[in-house]
Amino acid sequence: MSKKILVLCTGNSCRSQIADGYLKYFAGDRAEVYSAGVETHGVNPKAIATMKEDGIDISKHTSNNVNEYLDIDFDYVITVCDNAKERCPYLPTKAKKFHYNFPDPAKATGTEEEIKEQFRMVREMIKLYTQKFIEENI
Repeated sequence: MSKKILVLCTGNSCRSQIADGYLKYFAGDRAEVYSAGVETHGVNPKAIATMKEDGIDISKHTSNNVNEYLDIDFDYVITVCDNAKERCPYLPTKAKKFHYNFPDPAKATGTEEEIKEQFRMVREMIKLYTQKFIEENI
């Protein structure tokens, strides 16, 4: 029986989308991965581009509101920013909760290259975190 994982962020546009992509990659068919936000901002094109650099296609992902998933009994809920942790609606589930506050690459400033570097840095942090999460929990 595959485990159900929900990744939560504020807008379900960057960090949760990157985590969603890697969790699916590392878990394969051992987990069903969902991602959502307390708001929906659409999938950030730079998040799509930075994942493509690492061979993972998240271009078909959609930005979802957490309320769409209230009837799913998750095994794990991972919040990837403090705002989502604070604003996360109560999920009536037995889910184990995990939290890691990743920096928001969408707030990066500077040249196009400096912004890309911020996205890559956060991508690598999330990649390591999700790989370890799957190894230890799934």
